[in-house]
Amino acid sequence: MTQLCATRLVAGFNGHTVLREVSMTLQAGEVVGLIGPNGSGKTTCLRVLAGLLRPQAGRIELDGRALGSFEPRARARLIGYLPQGAEVHWPLVVRDLVALGRQPHVGPWQRPGAHDRAAIAAALRAAEMDGLADRIVTRLSGGERMLAHIARLLAGEPRIVLADEPVAALDPAHQLRVMALLRAIAGGGGAVLLVLHDLTLAGRFCDRLVLLDAGVVQAAGAPAEVLTRANLARVYGVEVVDGAHAGERFIVPWRPVAAPDSDL
Repeated sequence: MTQLCATRLVAGFNGHTVLREVSMTLQAGEVVGLIGPNGSGKTTCLRVLAGLLRPQAGRIELDGRALGSFEPRARARLIGYLPQGAEVHWPLVVRDLVALGRQPHVGPWQRPGAHDRAAIAAALRAAEMDGLADRIVTRLSGGERMLAHIARLLAGEPRIVLADEPVAALDPAHQLRVMALLRAIAGGGGAVLLVLHDLTLAGRFCDRLVLLDAGVVQAAGAPAEVLTRANLARVYGVEVVDGAHAGERFIVPWRPVAAPDSDL
């Protein structure tokens, strides 16, 4: 069973430490949400786990083997990374964008084979983008572009998906489509770690949550254990209104936590 395990990670850049002693695991079949305020270290954490940023201390293992021991192309075949605000700045056709996901599997000067073409077609269908496969990416809506990038990621057939704010700035319908697709990846045996700001989506679609603040894990576990009023007040500084619909909890940030009375 695929397992990505991070132990006591310390990481940062430009002499600034961002992550402090962060530990977490990600297993096949589950969706884990990484939540926390802006600047808490979520993007840095994903970049370290993707092998794009070397940790200053700590260890990352994939199936018991040090992540750093994997050759870059081999690592790219196992871990798919969707960066925050993924964009395309040239007039690329959707099908060609999705085909880029096969690069870790296709050798230099090789043409995509039958399996590559099948993987591209399957990714387009999974993201419901097959009807837009011949459209120019830059002419799509923001939600459609995000689905095209997810199809590119799926085309690589990674065992682990790391997605940084995949539903940011999307309308509600596209948010639900993307979250359902990521949930389906886990249902098919993949492992998904994603950064989220929407607490209701985090609670509905994730099996576990990791709450970061100032680079430190403040809480981790099932959504009900992490998304407590006390945790949200302490880490986000907000009071929330919550309830349930169809057996699922929703959370609405309502107002900032009142500042303590001043003695002045």
